[in-house]
Amino acid sequence: MSSRLPVAVLGATGSVGQRFVQLLDQHPLFEVVALTSSDRRSGQPYGESCRWVLTDPMPEWAKTIRLSPTTPEDLHIPLVFSALPADIAREVEPQFAQAGTMVCSNASSYRREADIPILLPEVNADHARLVEIQRRKRGWRGGIVTNPNCTSTGMTVVLKALLDSFGVQKVFAVSMQAISGAGYPGVPSMDILDNVIPYIGGEEEKVETEPLKMLGALQHDTIQPASFVISAHTNRVAVSDGHTVCLSIELVKKASLDEIAQVLQTYQAPTESQNLPSAPHPPIILRDEADRPQPRLDRMSGKGMSTVVGRLRKDPIYDIKMVVLSHNTIRGAAGGSIYNAELLRSMGFI
Repeated sequence: MSSRLPVAVLGATGSVGQRFVQLLDQHPLFEVVALTSSDRRSGQPYGESCRWVLTDPMPEWAKTIRLSPTTPEDLHIPLVFSALPADIAREVEPQFAQAGTMVCSNASSYRREADIPILLPEVNADHARLVEIQRRKRGWRGGIVTNPNCTSTGMTVVLKALLDSFGVQKVFAVSMQAISGAGYPGVPSMDILDNVIPYIGGEEEKVETEPLKMLGALQHDTIQPASFVISAHTNRVAVSDGHTVCLSIELVKKASLDEIAQVLQTYQAPTESQNLPSAPHPPIILRDEADRPQPRLDRMSGKGMSTVVGRLRKDPIYDIKMVVLSHNTIRGAAGGSIYNAELLRSMGFI
C-alpha cells in the first residue's frame, strides 16, 4: 500500500486542473485517486473527456480514472486541490471543509475572508495557523487555504525580501500577463493577436490588495495588512505562459543597488518551507543581463517555481525599479497550491 496521501483534483479538466494532474504525477507525498468535473461528464474516463492542452503528455494513470461528481459525499478524502471557477468554489469548498477535508484552492472566492490565508510558503508560512481559527469559529473539521492571484505571486516574494530589509512605502506595478491566465479556451485569437488588452476584470484590485494581506502580520485571530500602498495596471499580452511585472518601489530605508541585489540573491524561505518537495531553490533568481527575464527563456526556472528578477536599476521617481517574472500556472496556480499542501501536511494540519 502506498504511503502517499490520497488526494483529488476538483475541476480537473480545465487548464489549471490539468496542471495539477501534471505536477502531481509521481509526487512523493500525494497520490491522485480521484478527479472531478461537471455532472454531465461524471463517470467518463478522464482521458476521453479532457482536451489536454499542456505540452507534456497526459500521465497514463490519469487516462483511466473515471470522473467523479464534485461533492464531499462522493469523495471521502483528506485533501483536495481546487481548480474550480470562483462561483462554484464559493459554494462547494466550504462543504468539503465542513466534511473534514483540507482544501488547497486556486480560486479567488475566499481570499478576502479574515480567517482564510492567502499562502506563499516562502513568504508567510506562519499564516497557515489561521486554519486553527477556521476550525474553531466555523466548526469545520477541515479547512480552506488559498494561493494568491497569479500576478501577485512573484512580486510578493520580491516585496517580502525588500520589506524585511528596508521597509516599503509605495509600489507601482504594471503587468504583462500570459493568455494561459485566462484559462482555456481563454482569450479569443482575434482579440489577442497583434494586440495588448489593457484590462483584465478584477485583476488590478487583486494585485493592489492581496500582497498586503500576504505581507501582513498574524495577530491573534486575524491578519493586520502591510501598511504600504500599491498602484497597479494589468494587461493581457500574447505570451503563452509567464506573467511579467514591471515594479517601481519606494523604500523606507534608502539602499544602494548592490545592497538590494544582495538581499534579493540571499533571500531564503522560512525554515519550515525550505525543504519541502516543491520549494524553489533559490526562491529568487537575480539576472544581470540587460534583456532578462523573458517569459520564453526564464519561466521554467526552478522547475517553474522560482521568481526571476532582472533590470534592477535606480528609479527617478521612486527608489528602485525592476522586472519580475513568474510562471503563472505553476508557481502562480497549481504548483503554488501543491506547495501549500506540503506545508500544511508538515505542520500537522492534514
